[in-house]
Amino acid sequence: MLLVMDVGNTNIVLGLYDKKELIIHFRISTKRDWTSDEYGLLIRNLLSFNNIDFKRIKDAIISCVVPPVLPAIEDIINRYFHITPLIVGPGIKTGISILYDDPRDVGADRIVNAAAGYEEYGGPLIIVDFGTAVTFDVISKKGEYLGGIIFPGIIISSEALFKYTARLPRVEMTRPETVIGRSTVGSIKSGIIFGYAEMVDGIVNRIKREIKGNPYVLATGGLVPLIASESSVIKKVDPFLTLKGLKIIFDRNKSD
Repeated sequence: MLLVMDVGNTNIVLGLYDKKELIIHFRISTKRDWTSDEYGLLIRNLLSFNNIDFKRIKDAIISCVVPPVLPAIEDIINRYFHITPLIVGPGIKTGISILYDDPRDVGADRIVNAAAGYEEYGGPLIIVDFGTAVTFDVISKKGEYLGGIIFPGIIISSEALFKYTARLPRVEMTRPETVIGRSTVGSIKSGIIFGYAEMVDGIVNRIKREIKGNPYVLATGGLVPLIASESSVIKKVDPFLTLKGLKIIFDRNKSD
C-alpha cells in the first residue's frame, strides 16, 4: 500500500492507496509544535482503529507547505513504517511544466493539484482550492502551469472579523437562508458564503478573459462544499484531488 500525505497550514490530509484504489483517508489538525512521536501515535491509532496492517504500507509520498512540520512527518515515516518517503519538490517528475517566474515559489500542494487535474480533466483548466487560503491555479491546454491567484481563506477572514470587531460573534459556517441577513449571525454568513462565491465567479471570469479560452473549472479543498453550490462557474468538485495527485506523482517517480 501507498501512504499519501498532504501537510497544509491548517490540516494534514492523509490516505492509503491499495494499488489504484483510495481505501481510506483522514484529516487531522496541523500542530507545528508536535513531536514526531505525537504525530506518530495519532496516525498509528487511526490506522489501528480501522484495522490497517502497518506492514502492508510499503511506500509513502509527502507534499508539505509547512517546513517546520516536515522533519517530524519524515521521522514518523522512517521510524514507524521503516520507509523513506518521496518528498514533492525540485527534481521530482510531476508531468507539469511550471512557467512561474521562480518555480520554487509554487507550493507543493498546488503542483500536486495541477498534476491530478490535468491528468483527469485535461486543459485548459482552473483549479480552485478552498483551504487556509483560496488559491486559483491555471493550467494550459499543453499542461503548462501558467500561474494563479492567492486569496485569504474563509476561516482566516471570518476569524479576522471576530478578532477585530467588538460586537461581531464567531459563527458556524453554514449556508444562510437568505442573502439579506435578518440577524448579525445571518448577515455574517451571507457576507462570507455569498461573498466568496461571487469572488470565485468574478476571478474565474477575469482569468477566462486573460487567457482567451474556456477552461474547465475544478474545485477542491476542505471548505469546498460551502461555496461550490453557490458558484455559477465551478463545474466539478473533487475533494480528493490532492491525494490523487500524490499517487500520480509517486507513480511517475517510483521507477527512479
